[in-house]
Amino acid sequence: MKLYTAKTPKLVKWLFPSLVWEFSVSKKQLFLTFDDGPIPEVTPWVLEQLATYDAKATFFCIGDNIVKHPKIFKQLIANGHAVGNHTQHHTNGWNTSKEKYTADTLHAKKTIEDNLDHIAEATPLLFRPPYGKITPQLSKRLQKLGYKIIMWDVLSGDFDTSLSPEKCLKNVLENAEAGSIIVFHDSLKAFKKLKYTLPKVLKHFHELDYTFERITF
Repeated sequence: MKLYTAKTPKLVKWLFPSLVWEFSVSKKQLFLTFDDGPIPEVTPWVLEQLATYDAKATFFCIGDNIVKHPKIFKQLIANGHAVGNHTQHHTNGWNTSKEKYTADTLHAKKTIEDNLDHIAEATPLLFRPPYGKITPQLSKRLQKLGYKIIMWDVLSGDFDTSLSPEKCLKNVLENAEAGSIIVFHDSLKAFKKLKYTLPKVLKHFHELDYTFERITF
């Protein structure tokens, strides 16, 4: 299945400079992100792991999952994490019309807003395309709507059924550095590897004096 690299090549970042791949930081900071939730089988466990290290993260939520599990979504906010748009139905930007993709993104935007408490009114417009698939035309359209499109510097590969948990851990430990945006998934498909990898990532970098921050602008 492996058609990706754990570390995003510099050439890719250079070719698509309007997308956010990493952050330039002067401190030891990492930016953990979780895609595809919230779901009751995985997301609360993730929150417990993060809380152990006072770690903050950014959750790119599928709108339909927010509708199904609003209490878990609100817990993300209450715990001080950032949330982003991952479309309403995990829509593929490479085989969906611009109109349908935009509509699905705006549907998710409304879902997020309908479930935000007043304390989160300033939540920035963050977007991550499902599968990482988005066209330049769609990028421009969403950016005109005010979105920051968040990609990644390090991909754990926890979604990949062909990878071992040990390999997913190696992907992160060997490639993450100050300012890296790291991708995990709070999904059933990824949970076995996430359960192995996330506690070890948090412990390893905590012992190296890193902090884990939410994405803000």
